[in-house]
Amino acid sequence: MAMPFARRDIEAAGAGAGASSDDSSAAKKGKPELPGVRPALTRSEAFAFAAVLALFTAGIFCVFLTAPQREFGQILRLPRSLADVRLLKDNLAVYARDYQANFILGYCSIYIFMQTFMIPGTIFMSLLAGALFGVVKGGILVVFTATAGASSCYFVSKLIGRPLVSWLWPEKLRYFQSEIAKRKEKLLNYMLFLRITPTLPNTFINMASPIVDIPFHIFFAATLVGLIPASYITVKAGRALGDLRSVRELYDFKTLVVLFLIGSVAIAPTILKRKRTYE
Repeated sequence: MAMPFARRDIEAAGAGAGASSDDSSAAKKGKPELPGVRPALTRSEAFAFAAVLALFTAGIFCVFLTAPQREFGQILRLPRSLADVRLLKDNLAVYARDYQANFILGYCSIYIFMQTFMIPGTIFMSLLAGALFGVVKGGILVVFTATAGASSCYFVSKLIGRPLVSWLWPEKLRYFQSEIAKRKEKLLNYMLFLRITPTLPNTFINMASPIVDIPFHIFFAATLVGLIPASYITVKAGRALGDLRSVRELYDFKTLVVLFLIGSVAIAPTILKRKRTYE
């Protein structure tokens, strides 16, 4: 579930002709590109992005084309607020019960599409899952779709993400790369900590991980396990949707403390090993 951060426009700082060769050599070494210009995709990168987008769009179209037509217009509506979630819950409760397989397939397609292309609103999709399926089934559904969407975003970023991430989050990317370099031996623990706690936005982690050379098996395992606590909180809130007044109530101070405590358990082996090394 992505957490929005402000976009920063970085002004170009006297980039001469010789700087381009330095930038390209740095990129070849796996280092983030220097910020300063808006991202420009090569022809092959643009083609790859268009192909992936077309593939996803065609897949979603086929899913909804083969779905039962009952209340079809309601299914196509994406929740953008708590009011939308409540309305969808009321309108889709019977449909989700009678055509559960079709509904889950459509739900997963939309969720994965939104997360792959960084479309905000997945938190409302998670609330809807809790409202319609309960804590256990809804939690499993959210963890599965969130992990699949994050993995899809990982591979899309591997294709075309470097210039975009370097432009959107230049400082975060440098920080992330330096932290990853310090924790090569306990990388899974650190990734678990990041997934459990809101230290870095999940969207940034999805996009930046392949750029800083985090292996996919570590990324996948940390995502699958690390998203469970936050997914449980959101799905449980969806079950009691009528009592929720704002999305901000999901992550109040008490909840954040609990998440950081859980995250500290994941990163404890790294801290203890470093302490023994110093001693």
